[in-house]
Amino acid sequence: MEAIAAAAGVTRQTVYAHFSSRDVLLVAAVDRISEDAVAAMDAAALDEGPARAALLRFLDASWRSFEDNAPLLQAAPTGMPGGGERARHEPVTERLARLVERGQRAGEFAPGLPPRWLVAMTVALGHAAGDEVGSGRMTTTEAETALRTTVLRVLGAAEGRPDSHDRPDRA
Repeated sequence: MEAIAAAAGVTRQTVYAHFSSRDVLLVAAVDRISEDAVAAMDAAALDEGPARAALLRFLDASWRSFEDNAPLLQAAPTGMPGGGERARHEPVTERLARLVERGQRAGEFAPGLPPRWLVAMTVALGHAAGDEVGSGRMTTTEAETALRTTVLRVLGAAEGRPDSHDRPDRA
């Protein structure tokens, strides 16, 4: 809390006046990160264009959020209070479910598996990719590529490698 207070230019007492513990502060930070990630997904226009391209935009927005906030996300307690992980993921999973359903209806994604299962799998793979980076077993580039490739394959949308031409500029 001392380091957080110093970085914010306030006293530790000021931080504690707003957040009763480190965990409460981390929950608030993760809530804010989640809000920012959802805004980035909305900006990625997931309801427009081919579903495969929209899925790659979704994964890119999600991964950028992880990269920008990895230390905070990795420091956050597991089983976080404040609505829980399921509630925190709800805006993300709703957007992804719409995208998967659209892709299945259009024949861009394989129709054989329930959309909610594919959404749960995508979220779990995203967390696994983040864990691999956090443990040092993969670089962020390796994990991002593995995530994109795996999700495309599982959804039946792997027309080829998810190369740079599939990725929006990251400027």
